[in-house]
Amino acid sequence: MYKTVHRQIHRWYENYGRRDLPWRNSDDPYEIYISEVMLQQTQVKTVLEHYYFPFLQKFPTLQALASASLDEVLKAWEGLGYYNRAKHLHASAQQIDTLPDTLEALQKLPGIGPNIAHAICAFAFKQSVPVMEANVKRILSRLFTLSTPTAKELWEKAYTLLDRENPFDYNQAMMDIGALICTPRQPKCTHCPLQTICQGKENPTLYPQKQTKTLPRRIENILIYRHHDRLSLTQRTKRFLHGLWGFPSVEKIPKSAQSIGEVSHTYTHFKLLCDIYLLEEEIPTEKYYFSLSEIEKLAISKVDEKILKLLI
Repeated sequence: MYKTVHRQIHRWYENYGRRDLPWRNSDDPYEIYISEVMLQQTQVKTVLEHYYFPFLQKFPTLQALASASLDEVLKAWEGLGYYNRAKHLHASAQQIDTLPDTLEALQKLPGIGPNIAHAICAFAFKQSVPVMEANVKRILSRLFTLSTPTAKELWEKAYTLLDRENPFDYNQAMMDIGALICTPRQPKCTHCPLQTICQGKENPTLYPQKQTKTLPRRIENILIYRHHDRLSLTQRTKRFLHGLWGFPSVEKIPKSAQSIGEVSHTYTHFKLLCDIYLLEEEIPTEKYYFSLSEIEKLAISKVDEKILKLLI
């Protein structure tokens, strides 16, 4: 049904696709797995320029990742955000010797849902399954004029459109078309290899409809103890930023604490506003204290990096 379109997609990919990306030229399932996890919620440029190669150099195999400490993994992930991805990678590595090659088995591992499972099967094991990520979702929504598509609808359309004879290049092409041609704003419809079947090309930006929402604000008081030029940090145990070191939030600020400024940071689901206080005090027994050089070796969040700059 879509043979002509498939030929157009492959022709476009041969001429314009990002065929030189390292994970597209690797046969190692582990390397492909790492790339897919990193690329969730993160741009290709960021992953390629700052994280992919250093991470693989530090943890070149599944076994190397499994034998590392969580602190080491989080430190290597520092700045990439969404730290649960790193925690799940580490947990998965400790559960398996080799990466499974079925959708069902993959989705039993921590942090692997349908999207990553399909990508691993498609790219690491060359199976005839479609992939699903933000760019592909946008293409499918426009092709079939889906304003508010459900996951079930998108997967059904993805399987219908899939080129089962050459799924590897097809899936890579679909992601590239979404990233380079079928963009959220000002899509280049006249250059798109899918224009002949696109039902939404007259008003592409209508699909899918963007859900606008106002991010809630969270306000916290951050209290930092300092003693002999060493700063107190704690390792978080709750789900949010679990495993990272940071400056603790408190409900009440001691009268002797000094206000040193404010920082803010926007996360996916909320905006965090922090009032920062410093207290020069002897070391409480329950606190860990670190010099600046020691803090550099710890995995800390972006907001804690901002707080640290107020103290330097």
